[in-house]
Amino acid sequence: MNEVEIYTSDTCPQCIKAKDFLKSNNIEYIEKNISKDSEARKDLIRMGYMSIPFTIINGQHVLGFDLNRMKTLLEI
Repeated sequence: MNEVEIYTSDTCPQCIKAKDFLKSNNIEYIEKNISKDSEARKDLIRMGYMSIPFTIINGQHVLGFDLNRMKTLLEI
């Protein structure tokens, strides 16, 4: 089973696309919305990132909605 976390915000169209992709492939994920969760925002910055969507798939980082990389890491 894949472990997936995705950092998003309320105003991010690419975040919606990334979540739609995960849902359409029945991939369970934990969403961390930086618009609503200040700790999630701090965690993102601590990891050295300022952009979203930011996804962690099985420990591997994916910056932005990089469909090919996400498919590769999820083995889809």
